[in-house]
Amino acid sequence: MPLNVIDDTQKVSLGPTSDGTYAKANGGTEMMAARINTIIEENGLSDSVRVIHSRVRHLDDNKKNILLCHDLWNDPEAGHLKDPVSRGRFDKIAFVSNQQFQTYHMGLGVPYSDSVIMRNAIDPIELTEPKPVDRVNLIYHTTPHRGLELLVPCMEELAKVHGDNIHLDVYSSFAAYGWVERDAPYQGLFERIKAHPQMTYHGYQPNHIVREALKKAHIFAYPNIWPETSCIAAIEAMSAGCEIVCPNYYALPETTAGFATMYQFTEDNNEHANVFVNELNATISHRINGNHVPEKLEFAKQYIDQLYSWDLREQEWLRFIRAL
Repeated sequence: MPLNVIDDTQKVSLGPTSDGTYAKANGGTEMMAARINTIIEENGLSDSVRVIHSRVRHLDDNKKNILLCHDLWNDPEAGHLKDPVSRGRFDKIAFVSNQQFQTYHMGLGVPYSDSVIMRNAIDPIELTEPKPVDRVNLIYHTTPHRGLELLVPCMEELAKVHGDNIHLDVYSSFAAYGWVERDAPYQGLFERIKAHPQMTYHGYQPNHIVREALKKAHIFAYPNIWPETSCIAAIEAMSAGCEIVCPNYYALPETTAGFATMYQFTEDNNEHANVFVNELNATISHRINGNHVPEKLEFAKQYIDQLYSWDLREQEWLRFIRAL
């Protein structure tokens, strides 16, 4: 399945604010930051602790400074952590997954003693109605550079096989980060989605809209090609009772914890697409034929709702901060 590689490496001019987040962004980092800040404020800890998210712009010598890393170890903003003096400016360095920490440990020499794992979190998605039975609904609800260019041609092929029995909803745009200009290389891809009867392009939508869509979705189709340090999209999909088809790339095995239909990642996009389309086709066929295992999806939801709930994470953050 020949694919065109999309170059989206153009520069973005918007810089981060003093706590490392982007003012106009509503991505995973910003959602986490807002919730953590609320926890700190509501528990009267604002005068004693400051959490900086990945991009260091300001430290407060009168507070405990915690660096919460969301990005990859080889991101230019993380390079300073190779210097012990720079690491020493922080009272603790937190990571959103064990896999992410291991890359910082091996790539930048961040020691175990400086570090702590503080996973991402969500409000569990409440399922009050059964999912639709008239067709298999697929969803892609993350930025386009993470694998949309593989998914669209695969979906075009699968539509020839399954016809009206499948439909893909795409919630994808860099507008989530206030970087609309980065959508430009993907406009052709978006147009292919809009023109196809078995696909719908929704652009960027607020998180509460995406969560409602997940309730009606059966499969998170995710031929991931961008290294995930955690993947909130997968966490929310599992909480919504969705099956996930994705490669064993970076933190996805840790996050999905054996519940995903997972295949071997390859850097070759054509080979990747061919493996993915077969795995996705099998998952679709199992659901159409009634051969999927609902008990597995229920167990996955229970697991993810427990491990990644804000009720649990808030208590972890409070214990962590007070211990400092």
